[in-house]
Amino acid sequence: MLKIIPAQDTAAWKERLARRAQARHPEEEHLVRRILEAVEHEGDEALFSYTRKFDDFDITTENIRVSEQEIEQAYSEVPKEVRQLLVEAAANIEAFHRHQKRENWFIERPDGSFLGQLYIPVATAAVYVPGGTAAYPSSVLMNIVPAKCAGVETVCVGTPARGGSINPVTVVAAHVAGADAIYKIGGAQAVAAFAFGTASVPKADVIAGPGNIYVALAKRLLYGRVGIDMIAGPSEICILADGKAAAGLAAADLLSQAEHDVLAASVLVTDSADLARAVDKEVEQQLSTLPRRDIARSSLESFGTVIVCDDLDEGVRVVNAIAPEHLEVLTADPEKLLFDIRNAGSIFLGPYSPEPLGDYFAGTNHVLPTNGTARFASPLNVDNFQKKSSVIYFTREAMAQEAAKIALFARTEGLEAHARSAELRSAAPSEPQPESCD
Repeated sequence: MLKIIPAQDTAAWKERLARRAQARHPEEEHLVRRILEAVEHEGDEALFSYTRKFDDFDITTENIRVSEQEIEQAYSEVPKEVRQLLVEAAANIEAFHRHQKRENWFIERPDGSFLGQLYIPVATAAVYVPGGTAAYPSSVLMNIVPAKCAGVETVCVGTPARGGSINPVTVVAAHVAGADAIYKIGGAQAVAAFAFGTASVPKADVIAGPGNIYVALAKRLLYGRVGIDMIAGPSEICILADGKAAAGLAAADLLSQAEHDVLAASVLVTDSADLARAVDKEVEQQLSTLPRRDIARSSLESFGTVIVCDDLDEGVRVVNAIAPEHLEVLTADPEKLLFDIRNAGSIFLGPYSPEPLGDYFAGTNHVLPTNGTARFASPLNVDNFQKKSSVIYFTREAMAQEAAKIALFARTEGLEAHARSAELRSAAPSEPQPESCD
């Protein structure tokens, strides 16, 4: 089932893989553009109209937001052990992301001037949660908790309410994570509402969270109007393994991604042809008992691959070329290879650190760059919900020392007003100064 190829064929395989996320969707994009334009100009009227049409929910200003009573009802419907699980997972995620928060810093100079940088959380963040009656509590936690760690004052959740109903686990997860409001809206219309703001929905500075093709297109089209976390593509896992790796574990982890989606990619990079054959055999055996075996089989038949290398050094080069979303290192000494890995969204070291650990409970974020974008992109993190402001303070004496240089630079670029602005600051205190505007 798994296609076995030599390392020299990696580039051609990677190009084929990249085409998964490059498909055009002209009809869907046309619809999304209409929705965005309607919500921008008509606000709640358009938002409510599309919600009634797509979610079969008679939405109003009174029921658009999940009430305290509905939150209490959700808690009563979610088993105690699941509630506790959500609390523990949220604590793990918070503990990890709290370390990402940056501190303001300043450089003081002998003349009394200083430079610095402020880290300022955005005021409002919106988190999109797919599903309606389906539940993705892990995505809820992974998107809300970093925003809260960043210090965002208001974190709103938007999720489809099919027939007016939201899965109670989604509601509880949002509440546990610290959401300030949960709105019963989904699809491109929800993204538009958060991007532009309506009478019922606050305008957000950042929109994060996964969604279907309509949500992804809306986020892409709104990039630049509002902060966007990333445009996620199909999921992928890469396993770098030597001949001593357990074939059963490698096969199980390849399947853990294959069951996600028919477009998911599972690839093994190894220096052992024997392991390649053993993993292929294990995949066939384990696949037969999976509930989602049809999806997993389709994924593996299309994108399941084993890349055989001469040695692990070549294997690392192949991994860096792939830049996978998830990378497992199943070698005798995985830590030895860690700092040679340059491109990967999340790195799992050793046989007891499987990819689902990161998906749910370790505390690292499972919102990761896909489709090779780990070459330049990072997992969702606190920085996605903060912005930076530079700070400059110069004394009269410090500015006087630099004014001539600044003026020369400005005139080199043909900007005379810039030059004069600098030169005015170089005048001696006894010379005439510009009058105050006060």
